[in-house]
Amino acid sequence: MAKAPVLTPRADDFPRWYQDLINKAELADNGPVRGTMVIRPYGYGLWERMQADLDTRIKATGTQNAYFPLLIPQAYLSREAEHVEGFAPELAVVTRAGGKELEEPVVVRPTSETIVNEYFSKWVQSYRDLPLLINQWANVVRWELRPRLFLRTSEFLWQEGHTAHASYEDARDFAARIHRDVYGDFMENVLAMDFVLGRKTPKERFAGALNTLTLEGMMGDGKALQLGTSHELGQNFAKAFHTQYLSRDGGQEYVWQTSWGATTRMIGALVMMHGDDNGLRVPPRLAAVQVVVLAIKGDDAVLAKVRETGDRLRAAGLRVQVDDRTDVPFGRRAVDWELKGVPVRVEIGPRDLENGTAMLARRIPGGKEPVAVDALAGLLPALLEEDQALLLRQSRERRVARTSEVSTVAEAAEAAVAGGWARIPWATLGAGGEAALAEHGVTVRCLVAEDGSVPETDDAPGTVALVARAY
Repeated sequence: MAKAPVLTPRADDFPRWYQDLINKAELADNGPVRGTMVIRPYGYGLWERMQADLDTRIKATGTQNAYFPLLIPQAYLSREAEHVEGFAPELAVVTRAGGKELEEPVVVRPTSETIVNEYFSKWVQSYRDLPLLINQWANVVRWELRPRLFLRTSEFLWQEGHTAHASYEDARDFAARIHRDVYGDFMENVLAMDFVLGRKTPKERFAGALNTLTLEGMMGDGKALQLGTSHELGQNFAKAFHTQYLSRDGGQEYVWQTSWGATTRMIGALVMMHGDDNGLRVPPRLAAVQVVVLAIKGDDAVLAKVRETGDRLRAAGLRVQVDDRTDVPFGRRAVDWELKGVPVRVEIGPRDLENGTAMLARRIPGGKEPVAVDALAGLLPALLEEDQALLLRQSRERRVARTSEVSTVAEAAEAAVAGGWARIPWATLGAGGEAALAEHGVTVRCLVAEDGSVPETDDAPGTVALVARAY
């Protein structure tokens, strides 16, 4: 029987539980410079799986990968006034290099709209060049005052998409496609995360954008976390960088643009949405290791059976790791795999060998039971799909149970401070109510239509504001 891991209970101190889990599950360490992080192999393995799946989905839209420089002339950011104002407090600026003062300071990439447009203006000449759909996988630096591993760090990894279109409608529809069909589908069907698709208020939207679409998820403590965003940039950057094209009618037109991104913050969301007092719970479709086969003792026959079982499960299409480290106590190894959230443990010892069975431990619903070894390959794929669905259902049930319908600003603030979400008519709240909520550390996470769809405008009739405290 595995001993319970030493984690601070979530109910006692959720932030401490989160830090404990990040450390004990070997996901990441703090870096040497404040606000940076070292992503450990197990944590980076989660990111690699996320990256590979998202990359496939992004390419399916016709988008191609490219790479733009880390260092950006500071003057580029100054060309779009709202953009530079929005990012100024977070910028890391290089003023000296090669032993000399630079003639012009350069900024360490906080995002790439400006440098992308510098090159889009060269690459786009005619309507035949549109749409231009580019993505890059990169790191960015935004100097964070209150860092927390994966959630807010001064340097993080992400993908950032940048596109140029011939019309507002094409750009708007592409931003919505990324929002719903790329990010939304990935987070629901791979990460098993419940979320709300919505529109940011003018106060909360991306600096320099006409509109920001967001996915907001409820974490285990009732706070919100922004999971990904897709922005309609309009023509603001195109005008600042003279990104124009020759139209079919022979006139010079400015392009319409989008940008969109998802980051290593998704790992933090995975921890806070699915984790429990025993550690992480990794959705089976995401897990690099879906099944770990453990030898309880070092008997040669047991080791042979463990390795044979691992081979058979791999042949059945499962992602399997064999743990035959019998020089490490079994209890310690079982706790370690529980902390890491591997969906299934198959434990085999001398008695199991005699009975032709294995002990099957399921991390997500919990519980252990003996199962015939020969039945595992046929049984596990369906069980893993059950566990995938359970995680999504549990996250959705949490959000529904902890979301209140309110009619006043005071009620909205009270619900959010108490550890939940509140829904209030946007016409009732408005910008004045949004400012009042901010005094309580509460923000409008997004605007949604009454039927759950995304409003087409900020002031569409029947629009509802979703408010919460957030990470």
